[in-house]
Parts: sequence; C-alpha cells; structure tokens
Amino acid sequence: MSPDSQNPGSATAGAKVESVAIPSDALIIVAVRNIVLFPAVIAPVAIARAKSIAAAQQALREQRPIGILLQRNADIDDPTPDDLHRVCTIANIVRYITAPDGTHHIVCQGVQRARILDFLPGTPFPAARVLHIPEPTTTSPEIEARFMNLQRQAVEAVQLLPQAPPELVGAFQATTSPGALADLTASYMDIKPQEKQEILETIDLAARMDKVSRYLAERLEVLRLSNEIGQKTKAALDERQREVLLREQMATIQRQLGEGEGKAQEVAELSAAIDKAKMPSEAEGQARKELRRYERMPEAAAEGGMVRSYLDWLIDLPWAPDEKPIDIREARRILDEDHFGLEKIKARIIEYLAVRKLAPHGKAPILCFVGPPGVGKTSLGQSIARAMDRPFVRVSLGGVHDEAEIRGHRRTYIGALPGNIIQGIKKAGSRACVMMLDEIDKMGRGIQGDPSAAMLEVLDPEQNSTFRDNYLGVPFDLSRVAFIATANMLDTVPGPLLDRMEIISLPGYTEDEKLEIARRYLVRRQLEANGLKPEQATIEDEALRSIINGYTREAGVRSLEREIGKALRHAAVQIAEGSSAKVTLGARDLTTVLGQPRFEGEIALRTSVPGVATGLAWTPVGGDILFIEATRVPGRGGLILTGQLGEVMRESVQAALTLVKSRAAQLGIDPSLFEKSDIHVHVPAGATPKDGPSAGVAMFTALSSLLTNRTVRHDTAMTGEISLRGLVLPVGGIKEKVVAAAAAGLTRVMLPARNRRDFDDIPQGARDKLEFIWLERVDDAIAQVLEPAK
Repeated sequence: MSPDSQNPGSATAGAKVESVAIPSDALIIVAVRNIVLFPAVIAPVAIARAKSIAAAQQALREQRPIGILLQRNADIDDPTPDDLHRVCTIANIVRYITAPDGTHHIVCQGVQRARILDFLPGTPFPAARVLHIPEPTTTSPEIEARFMNLQRQAVEAVQLLPQAPPELVGAFQATTSPGALADLTASYMDIKPQEKQEILETIDLAARMDKVSRYLAERLEVLRLSNEIGQKTKAALDERQREVLLREQMATIQRQLGEGEGKAQEVAELSAAIDKAKMPSEAEGQARKELRRYERMPEAAAEGGMVRSYLDWLIDLPWAPDEKPIDIREARRILDEDHFGLEKIKARIIEYLAVRKLAPHGKAPILCFVGPPGVGKTSLGQSIARAMDRPFVRVSLGGVHDEAEIRGHRRTYIGALPGNIIQGIKKAGSRACVMMLDEIDKMGRGIQGDPSAAMLEVLDPEQNSTFRDNYLGVPFDLSRVAFIATANMLDTVPGPLLDRMEIISLPGYTEDEKLEIARRYLVRRQLEANGLKPEQATIEDEALRSIINGYTREAGVRSLEREIGKALRHAAVQIAEGSSAKVTLGARDLTTVLGQPRFEGEIALRTSVPGVATGLAWTPVGGDILFIEATRVPGRGGLILTGQLGEVMRESVQAALTLVKSRAAQLGIDPSLFEKSDIHVHVPAGATPKDGPSAGVAMFTALSSLLTNRTVRHDTAMTGEISLRGLVLPVGGIKEKVVAAAAAGLTRVMLPARNRRDFDDIPQGARDKLEFIWLERVDDAIAQVLEPAK
C-alpha cells in the first residue's frame, strides 16, 4: 500500500476542494505514485493529497467507480495530465477508512482496463473520458500452453517464498482465465511500478502472458539461487554463528522499524525482575529460557503476549519465604475476641499454632472444619490468619468439576491460566499464607477430570513441597502454606482426601450460646450495617431469645443475624422519620416487627396414652425431640411403618418389635396379641425424612407401653441404639439432644451408659435442669420410664 503523496502536511494536502458535478460518462481519476491495480484484484490504496481525497469521497458519495492511474514520475506532488499514464484500471471502492492519525485509505477492487481519451478541464481533481478495454477471450493451443506454464511458475514461486500464505497457491490453481492469471501474478510480483504499468497496458493476451512469464522467470532464478544459498549457508554455519547472524539481522530490522530500543529496555527490566524474584534454580532457568525466546520474537508475534504473561506470572509469584513469628498469647486473645464458645476447637487451634511456632519447618497437619452452615468455619480461618499475622486467601471449591481449576491449564491453550491454588498464592502475595479451601465437600467430577484427585497432592505434606502447576511447568513449594478446609458433611469427600486431613467437628450452637453471640457480635454488626448507634436502638435479651426460638431454626447464626437486622431496620425507620430518638425492642414488639413466630418447639404434652414415647433426634440445625407413636389394630401380625422412615430406622423398629416379642413373658404380654393384631408405628412429622438407629430405645419403650397398656412418663426423653440381646449401644449428637430436651421442658433424659464420655460437652445450664439416667440394658429403661398399670 503506497500513499499518493509523501508529504501530507504540504499546502496541496491541506487545501479544501469543493464538490463539483462530474458528467456521468466521465471517470473520476485518483493518481497514485507507485501502485498499479489490476482487474479482479483487491488492494488497499493510501491517499494523502487533497485532490485524491476529494475524488475518492465524491465517488463514494455518488457510488460511482474511480480510475486508479499511475503517474510517470513519483516525485511530482501535483501531477498534470501530461504526468500521467494513459491506461488505468476502473475500480470500485469497497471501503473507505480514516485512520486515527488522520491518513485516508481506500480498499479498491479492480474491474476493467480503460484508456484515457481526454481529461476534463476545470475540475478540482482529475476526471477524464475513457474507452473501456474488454478482456480478450480468444483461446488457442498456444494460449493454453502459455497459461499452464505461467501457472506452474506462479505456484513454484509461491512455494519458494517462505513468508507467502499457503492459500495463495490455491488461488493460482483455481484461476481458469489466462488474462486473470496474468493479472493476478503481476499484482503479486516484486517488480517496479513502471514494469507493472507496462503489463497493464499490454492488451494482447499472448504478449501479456509472455511478459509476465519473462519477469517471473527472472524472479524464479533469484528465488532458487537464494534458496540454494540459504540451505548451503545454514549447513555451513554452526549454531553460534547462526545465532549471531540472526540477531544482527533482527537488530537491523528492528532499527528500521523503530522497535529495537523499546524491546531491549523491556527485556532488561524483565531480566532484573527475575533476579529480584529469588526463584529456585529450576524456575529461574525456565524463566531465562522463555526470556530469550521473547527477546527473539518480533513485536507483532502472536505468541509474544503468551510468553510475556507467563514471565509475569513467574516474576509475580512469592518464591522467597517470609514467615513471621507466632505469638501464642496474642493468638489466644484474637480467637477469644472473634468467637464465643467453641472451647475445644480453639484449644486445638492453639495447639496447632504452638507446633507451627516450635517447628516452623515441620510438616503441619491440614485442618478440616466440619459443621453445619453458619457456625463460623470460614471466620475461624480468618481468625487463624490474624493470629499468625499472615495474609488470608479463600479458594471456593463449591461446584468445581474440572481438574484444571486446581492444577491450571497447559500453556498450549489460548487463555490458559494457573489453577486456583497458584492464583490464590499470588493474590495473597506470600508463600506463607493461610489458604481457606472452602466447601471441599462440594467438588464435582466431570469429563475434564476429578479435581478431588488433584487436591491429593496439594494437601499431602509429603508431596506439596514440589507441587507442579500445569501452567507454570516448574515445582512450587506449598509446604509453608497453612491449608484449612471446610465442609458441611464428609459423606461426599473421597476417602484418600479425607485421610490427608485432620477432622475438627464444629457442632451447632445452643440457645444460650446463640444469645451470647448475638449480644457480643451480631447486634453490634447490624447496628453498624443499618447506620445506627448503640444509644439509638437496643434489643432486650428476652427479645433475642424469642427470635432464636420462634423465628430461626438453624445450627449456626446466619438467619439469626438476618432477623436481628430486620428488627433494627424497623427501628431505623422510626429514628429516620424523627418519631423516636431511641428504640428499645422487647419480646412483645416482635410480632409487629417480624410477624408471627414461624417455629414452635416440641413440648412434653403428648404422652398421656400408652404407646407414645418421647425420643431425641439430631438434625443438621441442632437437636430436637420426637414422638414415637404405636397403636394396635385387629390383623394378622403385620407391622406398619409411616412417617418417612429411612431404611436404618425401619430396621430399628423391627429389632425393637422382635425384642419385645422375646421378652413377652417377662413384660406380661399375651403372646396371642402378636398373631391377632397389626402394629402401626408412626413418627411425626410425616413430611420430614428420618433415619438412624438412635431411636431404638424409644421404639422398644413405645411398643412395650402399647402391649402392656402402661403409659410412659411424660417428663422423660430417651435415646440409644438397641441390640437383639437387649443392650443399649452408644449414639452421637448427645450435646444437641440433651439441650433440646431441656428446651422442651423435660426433666429427665435416659442415655446410653457408654455415652458418659460426652457428659462434659453438655452445657452447664442443661445439666442443672435435667436428671440423667444411664442405660446399660433395655430393662433399665422399662424400669425407669413405664408407669404402673392402671
């Protein structure tokens, strides 16, 4: 692409040319310095003279063709008709482009040759009457032979040119017109503009093809010789000489393009940054290798951006260790300040920090906090980071189903990036950070691989010192990272991954713990969130307790905080309206502010008939009491179970019934009752799924009560698994179950004797309210809970 003027800033270029009427039989002429456009060829043309710009713009407005005409002397800035050739190419303007720097470009498609008859006088730009020259269509064996020879020459020339696009061969091979082939070949040939003009002015088909073939033969000889010399030179030069030669050639090209100085400065800055990064030897060697590649690349190379991004990642990663000493007293203070309760959890964290302090280079365990939502797993990780005075970064693993999310993508892919682990370390800016692997139990598995398998290397202290991300391609030491994982349940975590972590269970909070958390943290946080000051709004303790019991049903405190925020927003409206200077929310105000209570706790009021026993259950949101209801109807000895009971719980009922049958004589039950009756066991509420073996004692008690016609004491709840030998086996969730019994107004609980080890976990408030009965066998339960027969 050649500009028609090399001095756009001249007076001629800056002059404004008026639009005038050009006769329809005349052709608008755009004079060019060193480009010849051939018919059927699309080529860009840069225009800078005011006359040329005006001519192109008027032709574009009037949607008429233009004539691309070569001037005889390229040094003339304002050519006259005598300075122009007499044969041009009629062309259509495909596109008109104005560049940001003010230059103008037109993309033209040649249509037909034309001969200038005479120029129109008095026009602001060249315009002429022309004679259209049709393309000859004669065919003969001589023309066909010339066509085949020229086509072979053109294909060979393209193949000898290393920079030629491969689709150009297809273009020459697909051309079937001799004239079009000659014009296409001439347009791509590296010959002088005057020689191309000579070909354009040659109308005779045979003569034109001979000229193009002659010029092309000369270029072919040069290309063959150059190719031969290049191959001999390449074989003769050793690698060092070749590198020196290529560098010199590249430096020369860059100096011509004005690119060398900026690239050299950039390479020097990158080299200094690599020195400053203090990488291990393997990583530094890889960085130096990529830097040398980047230095040899031209500015416009597509791969340059990828290599530069890779170097930036290597440089920005924190390779050098920067651990700070751990203050155990300060850590204890921070944990007590941020979290109420959780004494065992905080004690284990202090132990973990103490070991890290005494053995900073030892292999620390990977902690995994397991518990229901909202109990403070993520905030515990943040507190550990504060206690260790390290940066904290959170990596969410929920929904991750691609191994590349952990290990990264290989650099061969467009848009490749390191995995979440390396990205998190870069974000933290320290190799000794605290990394929270949130929701590790919610990783998926897809066709892209298993991310949980990739996590095995990350969480193994024996392997993670040489963790290799697919994008980096070099080992990165993760042994100084304090990994802390969180999960809601362990059922979906693979066994090998579970084996690499130390599980720390976070149970749900009791009512008293929730009340204390609300008073210490939640109310203050919601006051700040709603723009209130402590002296403007307060919530009484009884109101907080009512919110906990009547408006939330959860193990954590997230819903509790939302309800507190809702209540305080009601107070904010009153204060903002000026109707009140201070708002105190009591328990009686909650119905107006929050509506009617949404939850009602089970209470001991439904055990006044035989066949009903009070059991204890554990749920993800805490403990609860449930009623086991049994009744007898005439039948043939069947057992009916309702209440959405799971498989384990159904088996527990069958075991309880078998145990009752085996002790029928001891309990004073007529054995014929089992043959003449169907027994129906129901566990409300029917819409809630239930499962587990811990209701075995309650099932046995309800069936014994039904068949002996003795009621169960209404102030007693029970839990425990049973065996066919009558043993009471230990169960889980004792703390939550006992707290639920105390909240329901019960005064006695019967627990498996083997669960005495859990007694210390029970809050003191619940201990003071309840009498504890420890069961070794089911006979102990019958003796303690069944009323005398009426």
